[in-house]
Amino acid sequence: MSKQESPKKHKPKPKVHKELEGFDISIDSFGEIKSSMNIEKINKFLNENVDDKKLAERDDHEEIKGKKKKK
Repeated sequence: MSKQESPKKHKPKPKVHKELEGFDISIDSFGEIKSSMNIEKINKFLNENVDDKKLAERDDHEEIKGKKKKK
């Protein structure tokens, strides 16, 4: 007897920020990253919404953080 594989269960899509609706990312068989959204748009979102831990210890961190939010 051969083993039958169980059908793949579809996982529900995770909740995402409304600016990232429709974002999907995967890796193809060649190891290339495929994304449904432009990388520039993703970087812009991350710059606006995520603090950079590497900059937290800098003396001018608050100034840099303030400039990002004003733009």
